Formats: sequence, structure tokens, C-alpha cells
Amino acid sequence: MKYLNAEDILPEQILKEIQKYVHGGVIYIPTPEEWRKKWGQSSGSREYLNTRNEEIRQKFSKGASMDELSDLFYLSRHSIKKIIYSKK
Repeated sequence: MKYLNAEDILPEQILKEIQKYVHGGVIYIPTPEEWRKKWGQSSGSREYLNTRNEEIRQKFSKGASMDELSDLFYLSRHSIKKIIYSKK
């Protein structure tokens, strides 16, 4: 996260109002809810995991055992079981 100097970006009136509550401290201003991205959306991690999990389900439906899938995807048998039996 990049820190910005409030004097450089805020109008003087707003800065004076904020200074009534925060004196020389650091303040975090969250992104509005409608602009937030879900986990993994920016990096592509979510898409990767969805694709991997679908591949696990397909291989299981074609006869692969949970132990084989565990070895193939480097996941615990418990994780494989959760993926297979979870709803999409």
C-alpha cells in the first residue's frame, strides 16, 4: 500500500476537518464496497483454483482414486475429498 500526503491530494477544507479527529497520525481510507475485488480476482488465483478443482472432479468421475488425486495435485486426501463433494 502506498502512503500519500493528505496535503497533496485533499482540498484544504476536508484536510482541516480530518485534522479535528486525527493529529499527525496515519489513517486508512477503505475502498468503497462496489470497487472491491474478491479474493484472487486480480492475481488470477481464484480462476486457477476453480480450473484445478474442476479437473479434480472430472478425474474422480472418470475413476481416479482420492489417493491418486492427492499425489497428482500435492493435496491431502481430506482436501481432495472436500473438493470432490463440494457444490460448485
